[in-house]
Amino acid sequence: MTGTVATEESLPHQLLDTYLRILHLDRRSMRLDIDFLFVHLHITGRGVFFFWVTLGILTLAGIAVFASRKRELITKWVTWVMILPVVGIPIWIGRGPTAVLCTVLALISVREYARLVQLRPVDTAVLYALSVAYPLAAWLRPGWLHLVPLVVLLCGLPSVLAGDLEHGVRRAAFTGFGSIWICWSLASMVLIWRDAFLVCFAAAATDVAAWCGGKGFRRFAWARRSLSPLSPNKTVGGLAGAVIGAFVVLTLLGTISLGLLLAVAFGGVLGDLLESMVKRQAGVKDAGEWLPGFGGLLDRIDSLLLVLPLAAVALT
Repeated sequence: MTGTVATEESLPHQLLDTYLRILHLDRRSMRLDIDFLFVHLHITGRGVFFFWVTLGILTLAGIAVFASRKRELITKWVTWVMILPVVGIPIWIGRGPTAVLCTVLALISVREYARLVQLRPVDTAVLYALSVAYPLAAWLRPGWLHLVPLVVLLCGLPSVLAGDLEHGVRRAAFTGFGSIWICWSLASMVLIWRDAFLVCFAAAATDVAAWCGGKGFRRFAWARRSLSPLSPNKTVGGLAGAVIGAFVVLTLLGTISLGLLLAVAFGGVLGDLLESMVKRQAGVKDAGEWLPGFGGLLDRIDSLLLVLPLAAVALT
């Protein structure tokens, strides 16, 4: 009887020890050496660990997806394979290329957003300018981002100068909101450059975990409760899956804190709901149609647009 009690008492300690060993694995000493023809690549650091984790998960997911023979899942997996290098390589290279990446993402997202909320060309031009200005400021002059609240107020200037009494307030509100939601949020990726891929990867994995939680927990009444009428498919079960997924992924990646856990889990789910509100207002299902399996770019990065600024707060 005494031996049984001792074993039961030691089990939590064993689990805790295993968790701490995983959390404190050395992720900075891994190397990637490639010598082929004119290519000589020798990299050491945490980025190499992220590379192998990403490759491993993509491989396992690919096996499962192709085994399912579902065309929609296969299309999404192929799109993921194309997206990851586009996002990962600039972040891997440095802060400057990351700023360029954020600028491109912001310009495409602004184009989709302007169409959704029917912004006028002059207001769209303001957002295009901020799509370039904010990432560059985050790279070269981070202190200038303190002026963002003032810029939001100035977003109403085109409506004021035009004397637009009928639509001026709406134009100013949508332009100001877009400047924060898209341009400023994406610029946060530059501010957290060293952890940017970690945050982006965790957000993407948490999206999948939220979907799995919504499906897996739906047998329970509490899990089927909708988080918002904006998107009935976003449920409490999905949120629970997001929290669990964020915890597992951040542990695997070796960077976990309460703030970062909340940023990735809750930020991802709420970011999705925020875009749903914009799309419902516009009366459309997707922000675009050019990204196979996902719709538009906003449909793909909606979670990131809230996760990134929250993660920036958690990591500083």
